[in-house]
Amino acid sequence: MSRLSILVLHGPNLNLLGQREPGIYGSVTLEKINQQLLSLAEKLQCDIACYQSNHEGNLVDTIQEALDCHDGIVINAAAYTHTSVAIRDALAAVAIPAVEVHLSNIYRREDFRHHSFIAPIVVGQISGFGAQSYSLGLQALVNHLQTQT
Repeated sequence: MSRLSILVLHGPNLNLLGQREPGIYGSVTLEKINQQLLSLAEKLQCDIACYQSNHEGNLVDTIQEALDCHDGIVINAAAYTHTSVAIRDALAAVAIPAVEVHLSNIYRREDFRHHSFIAPIVVGQISGFGAQSYSLGLQALVNHLQTQT
């Protein structure tokens, strides 16, 4: 059996982690999150590719390009979670199992953050555990993929 390949997508403003509203998003940088994920991926015996963009179209393109390259997607679409039908449609189109993650608990925040266009089409959603949300999402996705084969 070949190693699983997971795409980790980070949406807008996540490149500012560590300096952006640390009371909400914590002090861990995106680079550190990616390093933690790479280490965890080795333990889980899977490969990951991490990508961040502030641009909706770039995220859509990357999701579409994942079709022939990746077995699963961990996505923090950030603000696009609540606004982007395009990202939702791209995820639905490729039909690659995905897990939605958020650093903060979106349901304890402003009302507009309570709706996710992505949630209805993903395997699951993890929010509120800071940087650990990514690790939990990766573990859950790998477990899901391994039990589906």
